[in-house]
Amino acid sequence: MNDAAFDVPIEDSIDLHAFLPRDVRDVAHEYLIAAHERGFAEVRLIHGRGRGVQRALIQQMLATLDFVHSWRDDAHLGATIVVFR
Repeated sequence: MNDAAFDVPIEDSIDLHAFLPRDVRDVAHEYLIAAHERGFAEVRLIHGRGRGVQRALIQQMLATLDFVHSWRDDAHLGATIVVFR
């Protein structure tokens, strides 16, 4: 994780296209923590369809978070829907 802070509005979804690929995991992680703390039941991480590189990185990270209950692909939108505990 680099030392730069990200100022991301906490809504029910985030479009990760606005961030550099090297920052996507860190941005998504911080967003998920904030969304969970604010009481969202689920959120959508929009990572794109492409070759699935960002999707794979996001889903690998989700597997490590104890406050994430489950997630599912929304392939039509190039997103992952995350359900919190």
